[in-house]
This record gives sequence, structure tokens and C-alpha cells, in this order.
Amino acid sequence: MAGGGVESGAPGKRAHLYEHRFTNYFAFTCIVGALGGSLFGYDLGVSGGVTSMDDFLKEFFPKVYRRKNSHLNETDYCKYDDQVLTLFTSSLYISALVMTFFASYLTRIKGRKASIIVGALSFLAGAILNAAAKNIAMLIIGRVFLGGGIGFGNQAVPLYLSEMAPAKNRGAVNQLFQFTTCAGILVANLVNYFTNKIHPHGWRISLGLAGVPAVLMLIGGLLCAETPNSLVEQGRLDEARKVLEKVRGTRNVDAEFEDLKEASEEARAVTSPFRTLLKRKYRPQLIIGALGIPAFQQLTGNNSILFYAPVIFQSLGFGANAALFSSFITNGALLVATVISMFLVDKFGRRKFFLEAGFEMIICMIITAVVLAVEFGHGKELGKGISAFLVIVIFLFVLAYGRSWGPLGWLVPSELFPLEIRSAAQSMVVCVNMIFTALVAQLFLMSLCHLQYGIFLLFGGLIVIMSGFVYFLLPETKKVPIEEIYLLFENHWFWKNIVSDQDRRTSNWKPVAIV
Repeated sequence: MAGGGVESGAPGKRAHLYEHRFTNYFAFTCIVGALGGSLFGYDLGVSGGVTSMDDFLKEFFPKVYRRKNSHLNETDYCKYDDQVLTLFTSSLYISALVMTFFASYLTRIKGRKASIIVGALSFLAGAILNAAAKNIAMLIIGRVFLGGGIGFGNQAVPLYLSEMAPAKNRGAVNQLFQFTTCAGILVANLVNYFTNKIHPHGWRISLGLAGVPAVLMLIGGLLCAETPNSLVEQGRLDEARKVLEKVRGTRNVDAEFEDLKEASEEARAVTSPFRTLLKRKYRPQLIIGALGIPAFQQLTGNNSILFYAPVIFQSLGFGANAALFSSFITNGALLVATVISMFLVDKFGRRKFFLEAGFEMIICMIITAVVLAVEFGHGKELGKGISAFLVIVIFLFVLAYGRSWGPLGWLVPSELFPLEIRSAAQSMVVCVNMIFTALVAQLFLMSLCHLQYGIFLLFGGLIVIMSGFVYFLLPETKKVPIEEIYLLFENHWFWKNIVSDQDRRTSNWKPVAIV
């Protein structure tokens, strides 16, 4: 497969022989895998809302509460600029990036299912601690456990979905992770809207309800099957074939099963997957999938809006309930966009979605910055008309992100790497993603305070850079079997000069198009 040389039994000659039919069993395994996204999404949505609640601030951050409710002109952009408060959000992602390396080992040795179960248990423990918190230390420890759940879940779930899915439907199936992430965000915003009216412990309900998706994922993880790829990797060939037949809905899986076995043989020969990932022949996948896309996904600025939507809207003069309701509307755009992407990404491809949506996001960031520069600041709050316009612009921004960098930021890396380095690569993907997530979470409110409307121009400039990155360096991966992805780089105008001749495969066949 994507490791060493192959002879006539290469996947390019077998891909057209792959068969599959839709089955209820396949649907169940995908739903279980996608539940991992609901953990990530609920926390993304709930933390920003909780940190804007007066009851929560009075108990843990009284200085921020007093500043928020003052009317000093200089606090327009700076009401929530508190590094301990932002640590409440960012500590989860710091924990997640550390735990993903433990998840990589577990995912490779014991399988994707094991990491899903461990992630659910860790997240459940974090939800209980946060709901019962009596001091900041308990809050942070709870967030660390939640981060462990995110680290294990985000490491295993995209792999699980990509490996369970047939090549021609892989884009739509993998985006179930993003769909449930968006659904979790939307539910969290709705929960916050109502718990904000429950005094004084509504925030405890918001944080405690994170345990619900964790329990669902735990139950599903116990009942679902391991992926055929992982079972073959563990040497459980008979079980792997049975699962493959069951998940594909046919007994005619010889071609795909042979490809899995060949990939597994090469995977077993790799004793140090992280060192192997750094080899020259994997340089394109490393730069694009493990470094570029995970980092850029966070630098779009969208997750700053997801983390702190209620905080942002309150900073701009919206009332508490109006801020929560506005963030609910904008996050609804994320769910709608993900559905659009699920149905169309395998038709139009990854590159077109990245580039078209990137242009829209740039325009929205510029408009937001101009509106704030002209209409807000120096003690001046936004009028109702301007406020409504700003919500619409942010809605359009999130709509564009939700069908491009949101889902594709997880889909594309999950389909770039061959089996022998897949779990290690996914750990690096999650690690880089979480590093930049933590940085954005920790620094955004401070940046909003000091850069003011300029922060949105900064994000717009970054989106220009990342759109160029996609345009020049990312080949189209739609409907290409995972074990054939390496061929795209061998024939790419730029990457073919990076992949050395001695690392290229001896065969000269091209991937078979799957239509």
C-alpha cells in the first residue's frame, strides 16, 4: 500500500472490484462513531455561554463580573479579558493535545473502539467534576478530564468513520463527526439560553449535561464493532472479514480484504510510526494533513466565535439573553452548512469547497471589521439595525466555515495517511489542532481587547494565506481509496519533486476512478 513497493496485486487494480450495499449495521456503527463529535461540540458550545453567565462569574470570577457590569468606556472590548477565565476554556485543549499521544498507542494496539470507550469515560468524569465544582481548581481538573475525552475521541473517531466507509461515500460518512459536533454546539447554546434563567446554579446544569453524550458514546462504543482495518492490523483476520462482510452488506469482499491484509503487513513492519511519518515519502501528507490543515482550521477565527459567541455579543452591547440567542442562531448555521457539505462534498470535491467558502469568509471578516470600526467603541453600543446586520454577517461566515474548513479539517487529514502511520498521524493531527485551539482560546479575548476590530482583519488575512495553501498544494481526494492517496502526490506538480525517486513505487499504474 502506501509504504513500500507493490507488485501486480496493488489496490489500483482492485479498487474497481470493491462492492458495498447500505445496511442498518453500517448505519449503526457510523452513528456510534459520530457521537464523538457531540462531545466535542457540546463543550465548544457550552463553555462560552457559561463564562458569560453572571452566576458563574460571581462565584468564580468576581472581578470579571464587576468589570462586565460597569459602564466604563475602556471596557467595551475588554470586559472579559482575564487569563484565568480563558484558562477555563483552553485547559481542555491543552489536556487533549497531551492525551492524544496516549490515544495513539491505544488506538493502534487495542483498536479504535478502545479509544472511543476510554474517551467517553474520561469525558463523563469531567462533566461530573465541573457540575459539582466548588472552586477554580475543581473546574480546571474537570476540564482536564474533559480534554482527555476529547483527545481520545478526536483521535479515534475520524479514523473509525473513514475506515468503516466505502471510498465513494467516505466524505459524507466522515462528516457525521462534524454534523454531530455542530449538533452538540447547537444543543449547548439552547441549553445555555434556558439555564441562564435558572438562578443561581443554571451553569451547573449546563456543564453537567455534558455527561449525556458521554454516556451515549460509552454505550455505543461497547456495542459497536471494531473496524476491519484495525482487526487486520491486530492479526484477527477471521473476525475482520466477518465485520467487513457485515458492514459492506455483501460476501464479495475479496478485493478489499486483500488490500487490507497487504496494508497490514506493511504496517506491522513499521516499529516506530512517528519516526516513519517524518520520512521524505510522507512529507506531503505530513505538511498538508498533520500540520497545515489542523492549524489553519483554528486560524480561520470560527472557533473563536464558537467559544466566545455570547461573550463577543455581550461585549458588543447585546443583553445576556440576546447574546445567547444570537449565538444560537449563528451556530444553527453551522449545522445547516454541515448537512449541505455531507450531501455535496463527494460530488463537488474538497478543493472547491475550501476555495469557494474561503472567499466568502474573507468578505465576512472584512465587513465585520469595517462595521465595528465605524459603529462601535468609545462607550458607543451598536444599534438594533447594525446588531442584526452583524449577526447576519457572522451567520454567513459560519455557514461558509461549516461546509469547508469545519468538516474538511477533519475529513481530509483522515484520508491522507496509509495504515502503517495512520494512528500516529491522527495523533499529530489532533495535537496540532489542539495546540492552535488552546492558543486561540487563551489569546482571543486579550487580542479582542488590544486589537479591537483589527482581530477580524487578522483572521481575514490568514484565510487568504490558507486558501492559497489549498489551491497550490492540496490535490483532490474525493472518491479515491485511502490506500491509493499516495499516488496523488506522486503525480502532483509540486509534491512529485519532494517525493524522492527511490521512495516511489515501482509500478506505473494510476488510481482507478470510482464513480
